[in-house]
Amino acid sequence: MSTPGVDVPDARGRTGLDRVGRDLTGNPDVVVTDVELLAAGWHVLRRTTFEQRHRDGRWSTEQRETYDRGNGATILLYDRGRATVLLTRQFRFPVYVNGHPDGMLVETAAGLLDDDDPETAIRREAAEELGVQVGPVELVFAPWTSPGSVTERLYCYAAPCTPADRTGDGGGLAEEGEDIEVVELPFAKALAMVGTGEIADAKTMLLLQWAALSGPFAQTGCSA
Repeated sequence: MSTPGVDVPDARGRTGLDRVGRDLTGNPDVVVTDVELLAAGWHVLRRTTFEQRHRDGRWSTEQRETYDRGNGATILLYDRGRATVLLTRQFRFPVYVNGHPDGMLVETAAGLLDDDDPETAIRREAAEELGVQVGPVELVFAPWTSPGSVTERLYCYAAPCTPADRTGDGGGLAEEGEDIEVVELPFAKALAMVGTGEIADAKTMLLLQWAALSGPFAQTGCSA
């Protein structure tokens, strides 16, 4: 029987989705023995079986489910002279269903890389979500967002931004169901919103803390 995403194309034209991970050789204490494709509606859910040698020399058989949504990029746009940052506000159903009061999160602009390199992707997202044509960017860090189950690595950028750089309205792509509000905040207020829980998005919290500790607002602190 043919399986979409394995031996025949799925809805996105992909095959061989059960091959990912089988050729890993970087860790001699981990040997992948089987990969099962559990779901591939848009992103990919796999169950991988592997043999693992522990620190005491004992081998065991382990299974892990991994959710592969691709890698992503995000950017903190800041105006040092006006002491502001440019963020987004949008509805996020996963947080809404997991206890957030209304699902509306304040975040840095972000998106999946798709087939682009990280810098190209984040320039695209800044234009679509914030209406900004970004100039020189700085790669701040690139963490794995949830290494216990999600494969995603998030490339976190920062860049200066002035009102002259805003060449469009932003708001995201309506055809992708996006309805994004552009939010400009004083940096001090944004940083305070981390403490109050009004900003609860991890990538945004990390970039705001970076901006305060060693980034564009490190010398002025949060009193600007």
